[in-house]
Amino acid sequence: MESFSKRIALCYWCLAASIFAAILIITSTVQAAVWVSGSNLIDQAGIYGTKGVPEPNNTPGARGWAVSWIDSSGNLWLFGGYSSYSSGNDTYLNDLWKYEPSSNLWTWVSGSNLVNQAGIYIPGARCRAVSWIDNSGNLWLFGGDGFDTWGARGCLNDLWKYDPSSGLWTLVSGSNIRYQSGSHGDKGIPDPHNVPGARIESVSWIDSSGNLWLFGGEAWNYSLDHTPMNDLWKYEPSSGLWTWVSGAYDGPQRGLYGTKGVPDSDNVPGARQGAISWIDSSGNLWLFGGRGYDISGNCGELNDLWKYEPSSGLWTWVSGSDIANEGGSYGVKGIAGANNVPGARNGAISWKDSTGNLWLFGGHSQDNPGYLNDLWKYEPSSGLWTWVSGSNVINQTGVYGTKGVPDPNNIPGARIGAISWIDSSGNLWLFGGNESRLALNLNDLWKFTCEHSVGDLNGDCKVDFKDFTIFAFGWLENGLETDLSGDGKVDLADLSIFCSHWLEKGRIE
Repeated sequence: MESFSKRIALCYWCLAASIFAAILIITSTVQAAVWVSGSNLIDQAGIYGTKGVPEPNNTPGARGWAVSWIDSSGNLWLFGGYSSYSSGNDTYLNDLWKYEPSSNLWTWVSGSNLVNQAGIYIPGARCRAVSWIDNSGNLWLFGGDGFDTWGARGCLNDLWKYDPSSGLWTLVSGSNIRYQSGSHGDKGIPDPHNVPGARIESVSWIDSSGNLWLFGGEAWNYSLDHTPMNDLWKYEPSSGLWTWVSGAYDGPQRGLYGTKGVPDSDNVPGARQGAISWIDSSGNLWLFGGRGYDISGNCGELNDLWKYEPSSGLWTWVSGSDIANEGGSYGVKGIAGANNVPGARNGAISWKDSTGNLWLFGGHSQDNPGYLNDLWKYEPSSGLWTWVSGSNVINQTGVYGTKGVPDPNNIPGARIGAISWIDSSGNLWLFGGNESRLALNLNDLWKFTCEHSVGDLNGDCKVDFKDFTIFAFGWLENGLETDLSGDGKVDLADLSIFCSHWLEKGRIE
């Protein structure tokens, strides 16, 4: 009888609460940043300790444009990058590091603690490369600006594999000599002679079959011509073969946008470098921004979002502008909006969360020249962008707070060329990059962790139907008073939070 009375009461409460539903729906995720490791000062030297031994004092030195991986155990890996702490000039690194979130310890795993090392048996020192991790936990690395086997610096096209179980690097494809031209072969046909040319600042994906994908970047040759590319490649580790899939074999190519939201065989992103990428649960490849060529062939920074479907071989222009150097439209922080869109940028970092949402942070803006520290989320299901955190003003310094303590006021400073990971709990991680104050490098490690909103009853960093089921079951069946609004009592505010969502979702059985 008591339960029945509560059900009747709930109906009345829901009718009243629906009046307020539009203004009382809480946002699904609130991010709080945690400064986890490293320094809040610029250009700090690394503390290497003993190779293979995790120690509390170990930390990678400040750097930009390193590469990153995350393994099946949730450990964060980084390799190389460039730094200026050793001599005041840009110097290149080939050190491989592992960070264990469970112990908060860094381990120097492989490579040298010296700069500008040649690539002999292991990859040479470099920056602006790309990376993958396969289903077996092997780390893959391609290209970048660095040192070849003779110790000469230049643009590279070497593909390497690192096996953590053996601790060994293997040169798999490409050349050990700088400035190599590519061999595209016939589009869509894998061939032993095919190989992408030397390049920097490409983007990469790995699909569910373990194939490595590579797009664009800035190609260099021996005449030191710098040519942005828009070629899409696939590498199959099982066969050891590269396939030229899409785009042109030369550059620079302008973007062919077609109609927004409509896939077409003529569509293709323009040549670019410094873009960011994601892959969704359906195996589609996503690409955002970078510095490259718009629909008119003008070069600048871009904010176009693209999707490539390997099953159809078609590109779709999804969001953003087909014109370079467009400013952002931020809307209200935490609220998705049809007009929201990040501004054009290059050198940002990206993540994909467990629900398929795409995240990006920072980079360099040309519209209002400077560095950014804005965090954005894109939901493919709704097609909407949300400005989540950070500033809509350039060149903001970081708010570090207390190391290890999450705080909604904490935020990494504006930067370009950082690296990123996302762990199995959905936390976003970033490390280092080139900061805005003096254009020098950082070695700060950050974690964006959820600050549970009042309706997040199951602790998954979002408010959804599962939480409302928990609320309804507890309130109706067990008599539990769940104070969602935090005002010390259970009243209309709490039920309106529940009911507004419940009325949208349908009846709870």
